[in-house]
Amino acid sequence: MSSPMASFALFFFTLIVLSSSCRYAIGSPNNKTFLSLASRIGINYGRLGNNLPSPYQSINLIKSINAGHVKLYDADPETLMVLSQTNLYVTIMVPNNQIIPIGADQAAADNWVNTNVLAHYPQTRIRFVLVGNEILSNNSDQDKQTWSSLVPAMRKIITSLRARGIHNIKVGTPLAMDVLRTSFPPSSGAFREEVAAPVMLPLLKFLNGTNSFFFLDVYPYFPWSTDPVNNPLDFALFQSNSTYTDPQTGLVYTNLLDQMLDSVIFAMTKLGYPNVRLAISETGWPNSGDIDETGANILNAATYNRNLIKKMTANPPIGTPVRPGSPIPTFLFSLFNENQKPGSGTERHWGILNPDGTQIYEIDFSGTRPVPSPGSLPKPSNNVPFKGNVWCVAVEGASEAELQQALNFACGQSNATCAALAPGRECYAPVSLTWHASYAFSSYWAQFRNQSSRCYFNGLARETTTNPGNEHCTFPSVTL
Repeated sequence: MSSPMASFALFFFTLIVLSSSCRYAIGSPNNKTFLSLASRIGINYGRLGNNLPSPYQSINLIKSINAGHVKLYDADPETLMVLSQTNLYVTIMVPNNQIIPIGADQAAADNWVNTNVLAHYPQTRIRFVLVGNEILSNNSDQDKQTWSSLVPAMRKIITSLRARGIHNIKVGTPLAMDVLRTSFPPSSGAFREEVAAPVMLPLLKFLNGTNSFFFLDVYPYFPWSTDPVNNPLDFALFQSNSTYTDPQTGLVYTNLLDQMLDSVIFAMTKLGYPNVRLAISETGWPNSGDIDETGANILNAATYNRNLIKKMTANPPIGTPVRPGSPIPTFLFSLFNENQKPGSGTERHWGILNPDGTQIYEIDFSGTRPVPSPGSLPKPSNNVPFKGNVWCVAVEGASEAELQQALNFACGQSNATCAALAPGRECYAPVSLTWHASYAFSSYWAQFRNQSSRCYFNGLARETTTNPGNEHCTFPSVTL
């Protein structure tokens, strides 16, 4: 193992457990039926933005980048109608809140299929129906009720499809990497105990019996970014000359994505299903983010996504060390930067296109064009963690009504948050809504950041490394 890889155990920081000494003979499934589909990279088309193009314009943009497949997060009838005029393969989704009623009632499943599939198929080339989205990532009592309804809902959806003579639409559900209890080294991959027997066993039985796919949302950015100083960036971007050898299997890895995929294959194998096919329902790299989100930049995003496409469109297929030569249907995340997604800054910056349709960086989904030189892209300045003070201030042009609501919220959470804004106090002047909101945002964020507070305030705030205070007023800050 080369020295840059010595710290590789830091990947999957919460998932590290040594595997047993048992070796697994894992076969390569026969994917010939879906070979052509798998070689056509798909795109996730999310619409959580208030500045995005129409479905008609968006589908034309998808065609312009040579994507072969589009995945929706619903079954929007307008979008499906537009897609009926294209040759794009289509994936639609059953919302999480419909899983329980569909799982309990075949008539509800029939109604969903009639409304969302039969109304558009076969003119719209629907190939996958995904039931829910990352439902095992949430664990409230209500979520756990949804867990138990997942496979029954999937069974009822496919029963409805088959009753209507539809046999070429696969049914699956996308899961995140947190479905695993351990994932490093890959041979130690195992599902979380609370889902392994009650959810994963029946799910794998269903996928195996219907020759469907285990859909995985897999993002090398996240394990890499847990320790970007010691974790090699090139290994996450498919550019490393170093390798990692799994100590239990002897399998050699040249990139982080393959490690993550194979850890899921080992987890499935331990439950008795070594041959269920993998599909990547989401993967990508953020093109921007908050100041503390190291490595989220345009160059890294372009490098990851271009190299991903090159890998997944290779002919013959490359596969992974456990399944060499197996094609993997892959959907890149995502089409647009979506400005209304909550959470950290990266959540709003996974797109390959700006809202006006221009490319954030050049990319071609066919995999047939030479990979562009990275020289024309901005040189990143955040591949190492930022050290210093950060403030949270109001964005320019924000609605005054919305800004006042956010100010009231921030000041209402604690008496100490906005005490300095009282008349006669050190931060009262200048008396402007933007000034007061910026102080309130910074104060609130500094006070509650350890409780997962974000500098976002429904899009009304942004982070800055420039001190917004003055000689009389010191704004609270976060020290990174």
